[in-house]
Order: sequence, then C-alpha cells, then structure tokens
Amino acid sequence: MPFLDKLPGGYRFAVEIRNKAWLVPKLADALRERGIALALIDQSWMPRPAKWFERMDPITADFTYIRWLGDRKGIERLTKTWDKTIRDCREPLQEWVKVCDRAVRRGPSVYAYANNHYAGHGPATVRLFQKLWRARG
Repeated sequence: MPFLDKLPGGYRFAVEIRNKAWLVPKLADALRERGIALALIDQSWMPRPAKWFERMDPITADFTYIRWLGDRKGIERLTKTWDKTIRDCREPLQEWVKVCDRAVRRGPSVYAYANNHYAGHGPATVRLFQKLWRARG
C-alpha cells in the first residue's frame, strides 16, 4: 500500500473502508505497521461489529475511530428533517458499547461520531451511546 507510506508525519490518520471484501488481516497488518487506525463503520452493507473481530484484529493504532453512518436511503424514506430520533438504535449501539469496551481495555482512545442518517438525529444517538456506556457495569 504505497500511498500509506506517502502520508506526512506528525499527524494521526484513519482509513475508512466501505468494501467488506477489503476487511482482511493483510490490511489490518499494513495499517498497524504504520500506526494508522482502521475506521470502524456501521453501515447497512458492512459487517456487524463482532464480525470485525472474528475476521481480524481491527484495532490498528493507539486510537480507534468509529462512525455510525446508518442507512441513508432507508432513513431518508422515513424523514427529511433531522430534529429527532426516527429509528431505535439501542440494540446496535449496545454492540458498539462492547466493541468500545474491548478497545479501551487495551489502551487506545476511542473517537466515535454519529451521522443523522444513523437514527435520525446524530446528537441523540451520541447521548444514547453515552447512557449505554455508563450502564455497561
């Protein structure tokens, strides 16, 4: 992956893959060798969080970057405004709590971001995740 070697020094990078066929140990190893995070994303066509860990170790840097992107077409069939939660994402976010817990126990920081297309309202998604995170026991 020659382009990875051309990234400038002094910055932290994450690589987001939107093709599940690319989620292989060889990619994770290449990113890990360079301290580049593999962005973990939640989209309708990508594997569920636990599957990432079955295929390979997706924690490839001293931080983990998570993006809750959702299903743009599906949510836009339900709403065109982004002022409230449209889809209950408690169950999938509970899966992400487990992933984040697994990551932080190893030491990396976790940066997670929610798109409005995930549940209909990004800030509410983050608040729900925080609630689930605090309750993880």
